[in-house]
Amino acid sequence: MEQVKRLIEDLVNKEKLVQATLSGPRTKTPETAVKIKLKPILLKGIRHYQLSYSVGTKELHENLPPAAAIERMADRLLHVYKQGLFQSTDGDYQVLVNKKGKASILRREATRQQAELTHNRAKKYLLPEGEPVAFLVELGVMNAAGKVVAAKYDKFRQINRFLEMIEDVIPELPQGRTLRIIDFGCGKSYLTFALYHYLVNTKGRDVEVTGLDLKADVITHCASLAARLQYAGLHFQIGDIADYDEVTEVDMVVTLHACDTATDAALNKAIRWNASVILSVPCCQHEMYGQVQNETLSTMLDHGIIKERFAALATDSVRARLLELVGYKSQILEFIDMEHTPKNLLIRAVRQTSSDPAQLNRLALNYLEFKQFLGITPYLELALEDRLRPLFEAAPIDTLSSSS
Repeated sequence: MEQVKRLIEDLVNKEKLVQATLSGPRTKTPETAVKIKLKPILLKGIRHYQLSYSVGTKELHENLPPAAAIERMADRLLHVYKQGLFQSTDGDYQVLVNKKGKASILRREATRQQAELTHNRAKKYLLPEGEPVAFLVELGVMNAAGKVVAAKYDKFRQINRFLEMIEDVIPELPQGRTLRIIDFGCGKSYLTFALYHYLVNTKGRDVEVTGLDLKADVITHCASLAARLQYAGLHFQIGDIADYDEVTEVDMVVTLHACDTATDAALNKAIRWNASVILSVPCCQHEMYGQVQNETLSTMLDHGIIKERFAALATDSVRARLLELVGYKSQILEFIDMEHTPKNLLIRAVRQTSSDPAQLNRLALNYLEFKQFLGITPYLELALEDRLRPLFEAAPIDTLSSSS
Protein backbone atom coordinates (compact mmCIF):
# COMPACT_ATOMS: atom_id res chain seq x y z
CA MET A 1 0.00 0.00 0.00
CA GLU A 2 3.02 2.31 0.17
CA GLN A 3 2.68 3.09 -3.52
CA VAL A 4 -0.96 4.08 -2.98
CA LYS A 5 -0.05 6.38 -0.12
CA ARG A 6 2.76 7.92 -2.16
CA LEU A 7 0.30 8.56 -5.00
CA ILE A 8 -2.18 10.26 -2.68
CA GLU A 9 0.59 12.29 -1.02
CA ASP A 10 1.83 13.44 -4.44
CA LEU A 11 -1.64 14.51 -5.62
CA VAL A 12 -2.52 16.27 -2.36
CA ASN A 13 0.78 17.90 -1.47
CA LYS A 14 1.32 19.20 -5.01
CA GLU A 15 -2.30 20.41 -5.09
CA LYS A 16 -3.09 18.38 -8.24
CA LEU A 17 -6.10 16.48 -6.87
CA VAL A 18 -9.44 17.59 -8.31
CA GLN A 19 -11.65 14.87 -6.83
CA ALA A 20 -11.35 11.35 -5.42
CA THR A 21 -13.98 8.65 -5.00
CA LEU A 22 -13.66 5.45 -2.97
CA SER A 23 -16.26 2.76 -3.64
CA GLY A 24 -17.04 -0.95 -3.33
CA PRO A 25 -17.03 -1.55 0.45
CA ARG A 26 -15.59 -4.94 1.41
CA THR A 27 -18.29 -5.49 4.02
CA LYS A 28 -21.74 -3.94 3.72
CA THR A 29 -23.08 -2.73 7.06
CA PRO A 30 -25.58 0.04 7.97
CA GLU A 31 -22.62 2.09 9.26
CA THR A 32 -20.58 1.82 6.06
CA ALA A 33 -21.01 4.37 3.29
CA VAL A 34 -21.39 2.98 -0.22
CA LYS A 35 -18.81 5.48 -1.38
CA ILE A 36 -16.75 8.40 -0.10
CA LYS A 37 -15.90 11.50 -2.10
CA LEU A 38 -13.02 13.87 -1.45
CA LYS A 39 -12.47 17.34 -2.91
CA PRO A 40 -10.28 20.35 -2.05
CA ILE A 41 -11.82 23.46 -0.49
CA LEU A 42 -10.59 26.70 1.07
CA LEU A 43 -11.31 27.42 4.72
CA LYS A 44 -10.18 30.88 5.78
CA GLY A 45 -7.68 30.93 2.96
CA ILE A 46 -6.14 27.55 3.84
CA ARG A 47 -6.54 24.46 1.65
CA HIS A 48 -8.45 21.61 3.25
CA TYR A 49 -10.08 18.47 1.87
CA GLN A 50 -13.76 17.75 2.34
CA LEU A 51 -15.00 14.18 2.78
CA SER A 52 -18.62 13.63 1.76
CA TYR A 53 -20.52 10.39 2.35
CA SER A 54 -23.96 9.05 3.23
CA VAL A 55 -24.81 6.73 6.10
CA GLY A 56 -28.44 5.72 6.04
CA THR A 57 -30.43 8.91 5.49
CA LYS A 58 -27.67 11.18 6.80
CA GLU A 59 -25.43 13.26 4.55
CA LEU A 60 -22.12 13.72 6.37
CA HIS A 61 -19.16 16.02 5.72
CA GLU A 62 -15.73 16.31 7.28
CA ASN A 63 -13.12 18.97 6.53
CA LEU A 64 -9.56 17.70 6.96
CA PRO A 65 -6.13 19.31 6.61
CA PRO A 66 -3.97 17.73 3.89
CA ALA A 67 -2.02 15.32 6.10
CA ALA A 68 -5.18 13.97 7.72
CA ALA A 69 -6.87 13.60 4.33
CA ILE A 70 -3.93 11.55 3.04
CA GLU A 71 -4.01 9.21 6.04
CA ARG A 72 -7.80 8.79 5.92
CA MET A 73 -7.98 7.95 2.21
CA ALA A 74 -5.03 5.52 2.35
CA ASP A 75 -6.47 3.77 5.42
CA ARG A 76 -9.94 3.44 3.86
CA LEU A 77 -8.51 1.95 0.66
CA LEU A 78 -6.53 -0.61 2.66
CA HIS A 79 -9.28 -1.66 5.10
CA VAL A 80 -12.71 -0.66 3.81
CA TYR A 81 -12.98 -0.16 0.04
CA LYS A 82 -11.96 -2.17 -3.01
CA GLN A 83 -11.32 0.65 -5.43
CA GLY A 84 -10.56 4.32 -5.70
CA LEU A 85 -10.65 6.84 -8.55
CA PHE A 86 -8.33 9.84 -8.19
CA GLN A 87 -8.96 12.59 -10.76
CA SER A 88 -6.10 15.06 -11.03
CA THR A 89 -4.78 17.82 -13.26
CA ASP A 90 -2.33 15.40 -14.93
CA GLY A 91 -4.58 12.35 -15.37
CA ASP A 92 -6.89 9.82 -13.72
CA TYR A 93 -5.62 7.09 -11.41
CA GLN A 94 -7.70 3.94 -10.84
CA VAL A 95 -6.65 2.03 -7.72
CA LEU A 96 -7.82 -1.59 -7.27
CA VAL A 97 -7.19 -3.49 -4.03
CA ASN A 98 -7.61 -7.27 -3.82
CA LYS A 99 -8.66 -9.36 -0.81
CA LYS A 100 -5.06 -9.70 0.34
CA GLY A 101 -4.58 -5.94 0.36
CA LYS A 102 -2.40 -5.83 -2.73
CA ALA A 103 -3.02 -2.72 -4.83
CA SER A 104 -2.66 -2.06 -8.53
CA ILE A 105 -2.70 1.41 -10.06
CA LEU A 106 -3.88 2.18 -13.57
CA ARG A 107 -3.27 5.62 -15.05
CA ARG A 108 -5.26 7.25 -17.85
CA GLU A 109 -4.30 10.48 -19.56
CA ALA A 110 -6.74 13.34 -19.05
CA THR A 111 -6.60 17.11 -19.48
CA ARG A 112 -8.24 18.87 -16.58
CA GLN A 113 -8.06 22.31 -15.01
CA GLN A 114 -7.11 22.96 -11.40
CA ALA A 115 -9.96 22.25 -9.00
CA GLU A 116 -12.28 25.09 -8.06
CA LEU A 117 -12.22 25.49 -4.30
CA THR A 118 -15.94 25.55 -3.64
CA HIS A 119 -16.01 27.63 -0.48
CA ASN A 120 -14.67 30.57 -2.49
CA ARG A 121 -15.74 29.51 -5.97
CA ALA A 122 -16.27 32.34 -8.42
CA LYS A 123 -15.83 34.91 -5.68
CA LYS A 124 -14.26 37.99 -7.19
CA TYR A 125 -13.11 40.43 -4.56
CA LEU A 126 -12.81 44.14 -5.28
CA LEU A 127 -9.33 43.84 -3.79
CA PRO A 128 -8.34 40.49 -5.34
CA GLU A 129 -6.05 37.93 -3.81
CA GLY A 130 -2.63 37.61 -5.35
CA GLU A 131 -2.24 41.32 -6.12
CA PRO A 132 -0.34 43.15 -3.36
CA VAL A 133 -2.06 46.26 -2.02
CA ALA A 134 0.26 48.57 -0.08
CA PHE A 135 -2.01 49.29 2.88
CA LEU A 136 -2.95 45.60 3.27
CA VAL A 137 0.72 44.66 3.30
CA GLU A 138 1.48 47.37 5.87
CA LEU A 139 -1.41 46.22 8.07
CA GLY A 140 -0.30 42.59 7.90
CA VAL A 141 -3.31 41.33 5.94
CA MET A 142 -1.18 40.41 2.89
CA ASN A 143 2.43 39.50 2.42
CA ALA A 144 4.61 41.31 -0.09
CA ALA A 145 3.57 38.88 -2.86
CA GLY A 146 -0.13 39.62 -2.34
CA LYS A 147 -1.00 36.36 -0.56
CA VAL A 148 -3.54 36.85 2.19
CA VAL A 149 -2.17 35.86 5.60
CA ALA A 150 -4.23 32.94 6.87
CA ALA A 151 -4.89 34.48 10.28
CA LYS A 152 -6.16 37.66 8.58
CA TYR A 153 -8.47 36.08 6.03
CA ASP A 154 -11.62 37.06 7.93
CA LYS A 155 -10.41 40.66 7.98
CA PHE A 156 -9.69 40.45 4.24
CA ARG A 157 -13.26 39.29 3.59
CA GLN A 158 -14.66 42.01 5.86
CA ILE A 159 -12.71 44.71 4.00
CA ASN A 160 -14.00 43.49 0.66
CA ARG A 161 -17.57 43.26 1.93
CA PHE A 162 -17.30 46.86 3.13
CA LEU A 163 -16.00 47.97 -0.26
CA GLU A 164 -18.91 46.23 -1.98
CA MET A 165 -21.22 48.45 0.05
CA ILE A 166 -19.16 51.51 -0.89
CA GLU A 167 -19.34 50.50 -4.56
CA ASP A 168 -23.15 50.40 -4.36
CA VAL A 169 -23.42 53.99 -3.12
CA ILE A 170 -20.77 55.70 -5.27
CA PRO A 171 -23.46 56.88 -7.74
CA GLU A 172 -25.19 58.66 -4.82
CA LEU A 173 -22.12 60.77 -4.02
CA PRO A 174 -21.53 64.23 -5.54
CA GLN A 175 -19.57 64.27 -8.78
CA GLY A 176 -16.93 66.68 -10.06
CA ARG A 177 -15.53 67.84 -6.73
CA THR A 178 -13.58 66.67 -3.68
CA LEU A 179 -15.53 64.30 -1.46
CA ARG A 180 -15.52 65.00 2.27
CA ILE A 181 -15.73 61.85 4.42
CA ILE A 182 -15.69 61.45 8.20
CA ASP A 183 -15.02 58.12 9.94
CA PHE A 184 -16.11 58.30 13.58
CA GLY A 185 -14.40 55.86 15.93
CA CYS A 186 -11.97 54.73 13.25
CA GLY A 187 -9.92 52.51 15.58
CA LYS A 188 -7.08 50.69 13.80
CA SER A 189 -8.60 51.95 10.53
CA TYR A 190 -8.45 48.87 8.31
CA LEU A 191 -11.68 50.01 6.66
CA THR A 192 -10.66 53.69 6.63
CA PHE A 193 -7.55 52.86 4.63
CA ALA A 194 -9.59 50.55 2.40
CA LEU A 195 -12.14 53.30 1.73
CA TYR A 196 -9.45 55.83 0.84
CA HIS A 197 -7.49 53.39 -1.34
CA TYR A 198 -10.58 52.27 -3.25
CA LEU A 199 -11.99 55.73 -3.94
CA VAL A 200 -8.65 57.29 -4.85
CA ASN A 201 -6.59 54.52 -6.44
CA THR A 202 -9.36 52.44 -7.99
CA LYS A 203 -12.11 54.95 -8.71
CA GLY A 204 -9.91 58.00 -9.31
CA ARG A 205 -11.89 60.27 -6.99
CA ASP A 206 -10.46 63.24 -5.11
CA VAL A 207 -11.28 62.75 -1.42
CA GLU A 208 -10.53 64.16 2.01
CA VAL A 209 -11.04 61.53 4.69
CA THR A 210 -10.80 62.25 8.42
CA GLY A 211 -10.54 59.41 10.89
CA LEU A 212 -11.59 60.33 14.43
CA ASP A 213 -10.88 58.32 17.57
CA LEU A 214 -10.32 58.93 21.29
CA LYS A 215 -7.19 56.74 21.56
CA ALA A 216 -4.06 58.83 21.08
CA ASP A 217 -1.77 55.86 20.34
CA VAL A 218 -4.13 54.57 17.65
CA ILE A 219 -4.33 57.97 15.99
CA THR A 220 -0.54 58.37 16.05
CA HIS A 221 -0.06 54.94 14.46
CA CYS A 222 -2.66 55.55 11.74
CA ALA A 223 -1.32 59.00 10.91
CA SER A 224 2.19 57.58 10.58
CA LEU A 225 0.95 54.82 8.26
CA ALA A 226 -0.99 57.31 6.10
CA ALA A 227 2.18 59.41 5.70
CA ARG A 228 4.23 56.32 4.85
CA LEU A 229 1.69 55.33 2.18
CA GLN A 230 1.60 58.92 0.87
CA TYR A 231 -2.17 59.09 1.31
CA ALA A 232 -2.24 62.88 1.20
CA GLY A 233 -6.01 63.16 1.62
CA LEU A 234 -6.25 60.85 4.64
CA HIS A 235 -5.99 62.48 8.07
CA PHE A 236 -6.41 61.27 11.63
CA GLN A 237 -7.09 63.20 14.81
CA ILE A 238 -8.14 62.67 18.39
CA GLY A 239 -11.72 63.63 18.98
CA ASP A 240 -15.15 62.74 20.34
CA ILE A 241 -18.17 62.24 18.12
CA ALA A 242 -20.48 64.50 20.09
CA ASP A 243 -17.99 67.41 20.25
CA TYR A 244 -16.68 67.33 16.69
CA ASP A 245 -17.74 70.53 14.90
CA GLU A 246 -14.88 71.39 12.53
CA VAL A 247 -17.01 71.02 9.40
CA THR A 248 -20.49 72.13 8.36
CA GLU A 249 -21.09 69.75 5.44
CA VAL A 250 -19.95 66.16 4.83
CA ASP A 251 -20.66 63.85 1.90
CA MET A 252 -20.28 60.53 3.69
CA VAL A 253 -20.24 59.56 7.36
CA VAL A 254 -18.95 56.17 8.48
CA THR A 255 -19.38 54.93 12.03
CA LEU A 256 -18.28 51.39 12.83
CA HIS A 257 -18.88 49.85 16.23
CA ALA A 258 -19.50 53.13 18.05
CA CYS A 259 -20.81 52.00 21.42
CA ASP A 260 -24.45 52.47 22.43
CA THR A 261 -25.73 56.05 21.91
CA ALA A 262 -22.41 57.14 20.35
CA THR A 263 -23.88 55.64 17.18
CA ASP A 264 -26.91 57.90 17.56
CA ALA A 265 -24.68 60.94 18.12
CA ALA A 266 -22.88 60.12 14.87
CA LEU A 267 -26.15 59.64 12.99
CA ASN A 268 -27.41 62.97 14.29
CA LYS A 269 -24.21 64.70 13.13
CA ALA A 270 -24.46 63.07 9.70
CA ILE A 271 -28.07 64.19 9.27
CA ARG A 272 -27.23 67.78 10.33
CA TRP A 273 -24.40 67.82 7.79
CA ASN A 274 -26.78 66.66 5.03
CA ALA A 275 -24.53 63.67 4.35
CA SER A 276 -25.40 61.98 1.08
CA VAL A 277 -24.45 58.56 2.46
CA ILE A 278 -24.33 57.15 6.00
CA LEU A 279 -22.80 53.76 6.83
CA SER A 280 -23.15 52.60 10.42
CA VAL A 281 -22.36 49.33 12.18
CA PRO A 282 -23.86 49.77 15.66
CA CYS A 283 -22.47 48.15 18.80
CA CYS A 284 -23.52 47.61 22.41
CA GLN A 285 -27.14 48.78 22.11
CA HIS A 286 -27.78 49.23 25.85
CA GLU A 287 -30.12 52.21 25.87
CA MET A 288 -33.30 50.46 24.84
CA TYR A 289 -32.59 47.42 27.01
CA GLY A 290 -33.25 49.62 30.04
CA GLN A 291 -36.39 51.15 28.52
CA VAL A 292 -38.38 48.46 26.77
CA GLN A 293 -41.43 47.31 28.72
CA ASN A 294 -44.41 45.37 27.43
CA GLU A 295 -46.50 42.85 29.29
CA THR A 296 -47.50 41.09 26.09
CA LEU A 297 -43.82 40.44 25.32
CA SER A 298 -42.95 39.27 28.84
CA THR A 299 -42.54 35.70 27.57
CA MET A 300 -39.49 37.05 25.73
CA LEU A 301 -38.43 39.96 27.89
CA ASP A 302 -38.28 37.97 31.14
CA HIS A 303 -35.15 36.30 29.79
CA GLY A 304 -32.15 38.62 29.90
CA ILE A 305 -30.32 37.28 26.86
CA ILE A 306 -33.48 37.31 24.75
CA LYS A 307 -34.31 40.82 25.92
CA GLU A 308 -30.80 41.97 25.06
CA ARG A 309 -31.02 40.64 21.50
CA PHE A 310 -34.55 41.94 21.03
CA ALA A 311 -33.55 45.38 22.29
CA ALA A 312 -30.56 45.48 19.92
CA LEU A 313 -32.72 44.62 16.92
CA ALA A 314 -35.40 47.09 17.99
CA THR A 315 -32.76 49.82 18.43
CA ASP A 316 -31.40 49.41 14.93
CA SER A 317 -34.91 49.19 13.48
CA VAL A 318 -35.78 52.49 15.16
CA ARG A 319 -32.63 54.11 13.80
CA ALA A 320 -33.47 53.00 10.27
CA ARG A 321 -37.04 54.28 10.56
CA LEU A 322 -35.99 57.66 12.00
CA LEU A 323 -33.52 58.07 9.14
CA GLU A 324 -36.40 57.50 6.73
CA LEU A 325 -38.49 60.12 8.50
CA VAL A 326 -35.78 62.77 8.01
CA GLY A 327 -35.30 62.11 4.31
CA TYR A 328 -33.13 59.04 3.86
CA LYS A 329 -33.69 55.69 2.21
CA SER A 330 -32.41 53.18 4.74
CA GLN A 331 -31.45 49.53 4.59
CA ILE A 332 -30.19 47.11 7.23
CA LEU A 333 -27.70 44.73 5.66
CA GLU A 334 -25.56 41.83 6.79
CA PHE A 335 -22.02 43.15 7.09
CA ILE A 336 -20.15 39.87 7.53
CA ASP A 337 -21.14 36.31 8.42
CA MET A 338 -22.51 35.71 11.90
CA GLU A 339 -19.76 33.13 12.53
CA HIS A 340 -17.20 35.97 12.68
CA THR A 341 -18.99 38.42 14.97
CA PRO A 342 -22.51 38.90 16.38
CA LYS A 343 -22.22 42.64 15.55
CA ASN A 344 -22.85 41.99 11.90
CA LEU A 345 -25.58 44.45 10.88
CA LEU A 346 -24.88 47.58 8.89
CA ILE A 347 -27.31 50.46 8.46
CA ARG A 348 -26.89 52.07 5.06
CA ALA A 349 -28.75 55.33 4.44
CA VAL A 350 -28.85 57.41 1.26
CA ARG A 351 -30.30 60.94 1.28
CA GLN A 352 -33.32 61.40 -0.99
CA THR A 353 -33.99 64.55 -3.00
CA SER A 354 -37.76 64.32 -2.58
CA SER A 355 -40.31 62.56 -0.40
CA ASP A 356 -43.94 61.50 -0.49
CA PRO A 357 -45.82 63.34 2.29
CA ALA A 358 -48.46 60.61 2.54
CA GLN A 359 -45.80 57.93 2.88
CA LEU A 360 -43.96 59.96 5.55
CA ASN A 361 -47.21 60.31 7.47
CA ARG A 362 -47.74 56.55 7.40
CA LEU A 363 -44.17 55.93 8.58
CA ALA A 364 -44.55 58.49 11.37
CA LEU A 365 -47.76 56.85 12.61
CA ASN A 366 -46.14 53.44 12.49
CA TYR A 367 -43.14 54.70 14.44
CA LEU A 368 -45.28 56.30 17.14
CA GLU A 369 -47.31 53.11 17.54
CA PHE A 370 -44.13 51.05 17.78
CA LYS A 371 -42.69 53.45 20.33
CA GLN A 372 -45.87 53.32 22.41
CA PHE A 373 -46.01 49.51 22.22
CA LEU A 374 -42.49 49.14 23.61
CA GLY A 375 -42.60 52.11 26.02
CA ILE A 376 -39.41 53.67 24.65
CA THR A 377 -38.02 57.16 24.00
CA PRO A 378 -34.87 56.70 21.89
CA TYR A 379 -31.86 59.04 22.05
CA LEU A 380 -31.94 59.64 18.30
CA GLU A 381 -35.56 60.76 18.39
CA LEU A 382 -34.77 63.33 21.07
CA ALA A 383 -31.70 64.52 19.14
CA LEU A 384 -33.81 65.01 16.01
CA GLU A 385 -36.83 66.47 17.76
CA ASP A 386 -36.86 69.68 15.68
CA ARG A 387 -36.91 67.66 12.46
CA LEU A 388 -39.46 65.10 13.65
CA ARG A 389 -41.92 67.31 15.52
CA PRO A 390 -43.78 68.55 12.39
CA LEU A 391 -44.35 64.95 11.32
CA PHE A 392 -45.51 63.83 14.74
CA GLU A 393 -47.83 66.80 15.10
CA ALA A 394 -49.67 65.62 12.00
CA ALA A 395 -50.46 62.32 13.76
CA PRO A 396 -53.86 61.79 15.42
CA ILE A 397 -54.01 63.46 18.86
CA ASP A 398 -54.71 60.23 20.77
CA THR A 399 -51.71 58.44 19.22
CA LEU A 400 -49.37 61.38 19.72
CA SER A 401 -50.35 62.05 23.33
CA SER A 402 -50.07 58.42 24.37
CA SER A 403 -46.68 58.14 22.67
CA SER A 404 -45.09 61.26 24.14
